[in-house]
Amino acid sequence: MKSIVHRSCGLIFVLLLIGCQPNAPLASPTQLEPQAINTARPGVTNLPPDPTQQTVPPLTQENEAVHPEPTSPTGAETVVQIFPDPNAYRWVEVAGRLKAPVGMAFAPDGSGRLFILEQEGTIRIWQNGQLAQKPFLDIRDRVGSRGSEQGLLGIAFHPRYAENGYFYVNYTDQAGDTVIARFQADPPSGDAASPASERVLLQIAQPYANHNGGAVVFGPDGYLYLGLGDGGSAGDPQNYAQSLNTHLGKILRLDVDAGTPYAIPPTNPFAAGGGLAEIWAYGLRNPWRLAFDRKTGDLYIGDVGQNQWEEIDYLPSGAGGDLNFGWKYLEGTHPYEGTIPPGKSLIPPIYEYGHEQGCSVTGGVVYRGTQLAEWDGIYLFGDYCAGWVDGLRRLANGNWAYQRLFSGLGRISSFGEDEQGEVYVIDHGGKMYRLERR
Repeated sequence: MKSIVHRSCGLIFVLLLIGCQPNAPLASPTQLEPQAINTARPGVTNLPPDPTQQTVPPLTQENEAVHPEPTSPTGAETVVQIFPDPNAYRWVEVAGRLKAPVGMAFAPDGSGRLFILEQEGTIRIWQNGQLAQKPFLDIRDRVGSRGSEQGLLGIAFHPRYAENGYFYVNYTDQAGDTVIARFQADPPSGDAASPASERVLLQIAQPYANHNGGAVVFGPDGYLYLGLGDGGSAGDPQNYAQSLNTHLGKILRLDVDAGTPYAIPPTNPFAAGGGLAEIWAYGLRNPWRLAFDRKTGDLYIGDVGQNQWEEIDYLPSGAGGDLNFGWKYLEGTHPYEGTIPPGKSLIPPIYEYGHEQGCSVTGGVVYRGTQLAEWDGIYLFGDYCAGWVDGLRRLANGNWAYQRLFSGLGRISSFGEDEQGEVYVIDHGGKMYRLERR
């Protein structure tokens, strides 16, 4: 069974994988000492300088993550609390009896509503502590979820949703191919959207049933970002992630406020040719979840690994140029297949972990809420099989600190935040939790 799990290597929803981690009740938080992250990546180059845009800062041995121990004004040594004590917090169940939930998003309209994706093709509304019985949207008639990683996978609400009622979804159709579509709630304040309002933006053929990706988010620039996996099977047999002639293994960027059905942002790297114009970044295996920090605009990507390494990737706000994350030359920072061409620049992850700790990374969100100010700036992410939640925090000097924070959270399929920035986690077993103070 282990070999099957390792070879499937995506965000995996099959029973074989469920055996990796029982749906255990919430356990007490597990606190470990913060760990330094070695960002020296032998054989991996970084982004070349771009005089017109901010590029990813070089990651070298000299600026690897450390834990400073500054002195107090009196000269006595003090301990810097990089992460809050997780034992002072808990994940509180706020919704249950969901059917295979895989994601959530809020509508930027002041209503306080959260919209929860159920894999088979429905969207449920959670508001004021209650889960509405009637779906906000039901497109089970067109969603194909026969494969373990197929279904209704991602959702994002237009920044002006309160005016136009537009929201965007990523799903696999009855043929197993990816569909990026816009729907409309009319009026936006209503609790139902018509399936007939669908307007398809993109249809992307999927050669296999896994590695569909699924992320759909709006960036601080107002563009729509889409995470697409490499097409599946194992080891990216067609090398789609490095090919610039396919949308697979990419992050796409679209201007949905111009063109029919969208326009190409002029700063997309291949807007003028050399690759598909929608491509913004490439060299990804299965970017299931990605999130922009609402305060800084920085981007965090959880890219699911092959059979040994899971990774978190990062781009600072304004990063541009040839954004290549390295798959399948590398799995994490480790050689996988092929020789990196001379002069090729690859972006290393800011963090990776091996399969002795889990099997499938679930990218998360940066806490920017008001109720738990001590968590401000911490990126929370988890693992689908192991059910733990870890944290990454960027220090003032640009380095990163890491800590294991919580355990026992079931099969973590997604993270999310509400309009106020409070953080939630989705258990694929049917529950949604919110991080709160004890």
